[in-house]
Amino acid sequence: MTIQQLEYILAVDKYRHFGHAAESCFVTQPTLSAQIHKLEKELEVTIFDRSKMPVIPTEIGSQLIEQAKKVVAESKGIYEIVNQMKGDISGVVKLGIIPTLAPYLLHRFVKNFLSKYPKVQLQVEELITEEVVRKLRNDDLDIGIVVTPLEEQGILEKPLFYEKFYAYLSPDHSLLKKESLTAADLEVDDMWILQQGHCFRDQVLNYCNRTKFQHMNFHYESGSLEGLKNMVNKYQGLTLLPELATLELEAEEQQRLRGFSDTPPIREVSMVLTRSFLKRKLVELLYEEIVASVPQAMTSKAHGVVVKFKY
Repeated sequence: MTIQQLEYILAVDKYRHFGHAAESCFVTQPTLSAQIHKLEKELEVTIFDRSKMPVIPTEIGSQLIEQAKKVVAESKGIYEIVNQMKGDISGVVKLGIIPTLAPYLLHRFVKNFLSKYPKVQLQVEELITEEVVRKLRNDDLDIGIVVTPLEEQGILEKPLFYEKFYAYLSPDHSLLKKESLTAADLEVDDMWILQQGHCFRDQVLNYCNRTKFQHMNFHYESGSLEGLKNMVNKYQGLTLLPELATLELEAEEQQRLRGFSDTPPIREVSMVLTRSFLKRKLVELLYEEIVASVPQAMTSKAHGVVVKFKY
């Protein structure tokens, strides 16, 4: 049994196709198939049911694959230890980040991080929380940046900062007469929200009266906060924006923001990874860079009262 053979069975499990798995491993399909067959013969088991399409693991194959993930991860840890001892900060970091954070957070830390560590390759995907968790579990991502708590077994959460919500109002909106708002003020028929699948949508609805929203006469649901902001700018209405999204608004737009006088809604933003994560030094350095890139007040729970939303 070799590490290479274990990597081959992990690739087949990921792609459920011998040809695609071989391509991902940069070998020919006959080479990959022969090595997996050799491993099956050595262990006297069948790892994959080749009669199915896509290919699926057998019952014992599924158990072996879970163990193979641990063995391969530990073997990669050896190289990580050696590189850390040599002071070599290099490698690929695959990061998943939710769409309501990406446009407002990435530009704050990416340039500085890569200038400090030019041997690091940062690969970023915008994904909803569910996809981030799934890809972390499948080792398709190293790190995620999402809103927590997730309470997902095997997922480690490292809080980065805490982000308040602000109401963003259209010009001449009646609520502009108020210095601050309450949740009750949001029970209106001109509020714009994100479409389903975005955790920020659920956070907004949990702060507001969800039952009332279900009976409102509005039909447009945007896939981005910028889309909501544009609707508010051009039409009558309001939306909620997370704090980072408000920091670079124009002066006139800033005047149309309102905070909340009752318990302010706030979300916890965290770096998430599997409990057996590798690249520990890179993760630590990236974590420090992100925390340093946001206003210092936002890095403390004292920034506001954390409302733990349920999804």
